[in-house]
Amino acid sequence: MIRNHFKIAIRNLIRRKRHSIINIGGLAVGIAVCLLIFVIIQFDLSYDDYHQKKDKIYRVLTEYHHNEPEIFYGKGVPYALPEAIKTAIPQIEESAVVFMDRDTQIIVLDDDGHSLSKFKEPTGVFFTEPGLFSIFDFKWLAGTPDSLKDPNSVVLSKETAIKYFGGWQQAIGKNIKWNNEEVLNVSGILEEVPPNSELQFNVVIAYGTAFTADMKTSDNWDGTNGSFGCFVLLPDDATEAVVNAQLAALARENKSEEVRDSQVLQSLDKIHFDTETGNFNGKTTGHKLINALWIIAAFILLISCVNFINLSTAQAVDRYREIGVRKVLGSNSRQLRAQFLTETFLIVFLAVVLAIGIVMPSLSFFGNLMDMSLQPNQVLRQNVVLFLLLITVAVTLLAGYYPSMVLSRNKAIDVLKGKANTKGSEGITLRRSLVVFQFVIAQGLIFGTLIVVKQMDYFTSQSLGYNRTALVNVDIPTDSLSRGKIGYLQEALIALNGIKNVSFSSDTPTENRGLNNWSKFKFNHEPERTDFFSIAKGVDHAYLSTYDLSLVAGRSIKKADFGYEFLINETLMHALGFDDPDEILNKEIDYYDEVKGPIVGVVKDFNVRSFRDPLSPVFMFNNPNWYSQAGIKLTAKNMGGSLGAIEKLWDNTFPDYVFDYQYLDDKVANYYTQEKKLSQLYKIAAAIAIFLSCLGLYGLASFIVNQRTKEAGIRKVLGATIGNIVYLFSKEYVLLIAISFCIAAPVTAYFMGQWLQTYAYHIDITWVVYVLGGFSALVIAMLTVSYQAFRAARTNPVNSLRTE
Repeated sequence: MIRNHFKIAIRNLIRRKRHSIINIGGLAVGIAVCLLIFVIIQFDLSYDDYHQKKDKIYRVLTEYHHNEPEIFYGKGVPYALPEAIKTAIPQIEESAVVFMDRDTQIIVLDDDGHSLSKFKEPTGVFFTEPGLFSIFDFKWLAGTPDSLKDPNSVVLSKETAIKYFGGWQQAIGKNIKWNNEEVLNVSGILEEVPPNSELQFNVVIAYGTAFTADMKTSDNWDGTNGSFGCFVLLPDDATEAVVNAQLAALARENKSEEVRDSQVLQSLDKIHFDTETGNFNGKTTGHKLINALWIIAAFILLISCVNFINLSTAQAVDRYREIGVRKVLGSNSRQLRAQFLTETFLIVFLAVVLAIGIVMPSLSFFGNLMDMSLQPNQVLRQNVVLFLLLITVAVTLLAGYYPSMVLSRNKAIDVLKGKANTKGSEGITLRRSLVVFQFVIAQGLIFGTLIVVKQMDYFTSQSLGYNRTALVNVDIPTDSLSRGKIGYLQEALIALNGIKNVSFSSDTPTENRGLNNWSKFKFNHEPERTDFFSIAKGVDHAYLSTYDLSLVAGRSIKKADFGYEFLINETLMHALGFDDPDEILNKEIDYYDEVKGPIVGVVKDFNVRSFRDPLSPVFMFNNPNWYSQAGIKLTAKNMGGSLGAIEKLWDNTFPDYVFDYQYLDDKVANYYTQEKKLSQLYKIAAAIAIFLSCLGLYGLASFIVNQRTKEAGIRKVLGATIGNIVYLFSKEYVLLIAISFCIAAPVTAYFMGQWLQTYAYHIDITWVVYVLGGFSALVIAMLTVSYQAFRAARTNPVNSLRTE
């Protein structure tokens, strides 16, 4: 019986080639989207899942109460915390410091200590302790974690060792130089870290080496460093709540009275999804994005199933005689439903096979889009195969059950007499409802895409309060010898053609959350520090002119070898109780009893953080010890030539350092990685939704036009024009799309409005979005339907009526 069902199913697929292609193709695209999204989400959910003790691993976060009621979290902790918790909280089984070094310069040395090659590691360089490898399960090819007890000991990843020395076996015992300061001995090699790991090691240096020796003995509890973190391992009988209470007590005991920050635990499985706090590998995926992916997958699959249901029920009239004959020969409704479900299963099976063929070569593209390591073999994993089986069964039942009921419910005598219910209001209403449902989803995705794209355009085009055009940033060496060359370098750069200005500073005007230096200070000889935190920046005399920051009062910092001067922004001025900028000039700022000086200027507010966050109070002062980068303003002409000249000068000035630069525009754009992913996904999903909706509309219109060919012929004989007939066939779809617009527009407005509210700065949703999106959907749909209607209208009435 089953074999017979499959034979008949294959014959029917071959007999109705056009509709079979539409059904299989539509379902294949829908299933491919689901499969791709499932693989992406599974990769995200697998982060750090391979560690045996994963359920008991936590990182310590700092809960900041800088400007209450605003509370936010950071991955940085006080330098004194890691050592203190080892004795103060005995419930913690193991703890380990992790300090991430950025833009590290590495020189590979020969046996005589001479330079062989130089590299720049933007990320992947960490200072840590042996205990980290008791917490996490990282594989060693050579050496042991105990080697990290010795200062100036370094462990390399296999790939990094091959890059430095040509082979990882040759690396053991060799020396490298860190930032032209410390010579490190290679004492171990790590197997490659899986791509789904929070910690991505290239170079692992013993904690206590170089400047981290001061961190190790520090008693500083008030400040934090976003690159300085701590991981802990709890025993089975310890709970997160109990340890959090102990961390809070420890903070109250050691922090200054005015500092209300405290530390809390965050479980390992939450780190990858914490887009606000971030992590050490810079790759996070928010739950909102995960939910959006699931919703997109469900909607696309539903559109594919709706196509199938619409076409199957519309084709019912062509199969009623076949059904009548089968019933006369003894088939019952159950057997007929089994036959039609078998046909549906065959179509779904072929669609699944085609979907796999679509997804496997697409994984690398979507991996790059989502910044993930996606490989074709991930489609063949056990959980993915089970998902495909579930999809096959679910789609077969979802798409096939109702059409099988429609096709099998009429009595044989009615069918053979031509009295079968082929045009009942129930079937017509269902098909109309399904078309509306499809275009509600399609138009909703179009509206959402337009809003996300406009918000992204806002991010990139809206002024941040300064000019970031043609401005490049170059990290400068921080060793004492190199710092002595900064004055010469500034003068030499200014002398080059194509360079307008040069400034040295601790950071750019806008830095992403977590990379700003939040501090308190004493104002105007007050005995206590401010009751709020401000962002501190070290800048030179050319900072304002290089970044085109505007003064509202006073002057810029003067070029001087000693003494300190301060600039503040308008937000800080208001926070200090002043409305007139001239009144605050010459008031003193005392920054931690180390740096004192007058306020010499008030700067017009600029966005010191991304557009997610409101304006923050900022103070800037001249402190060469803080300078870590150069901001170089280029002229618009021959920027490539200017960069080449800068690199040549750089190599002559700092021969042991790799020259590397980044346009400020690109740096700011990178703050919105999650939004860029969401924008790309919406664009792709909207395109697929429109394609599938129009594919189904094309098949449905084609079938209906064929059913009404004689009607069109009669109308032409009676004088109807081609335009009249096209209007006749198209007007119903215009109404259905209008109804779907009326549903999609308010729903999208509500949910996208909620999304926009998560940003301190955002666009307003205007009627233009809905007019443009609705009109686009209408035009595409009408082009699809009108083609079939036009084809029917052009048919010669003699051909359509010759059998009447």
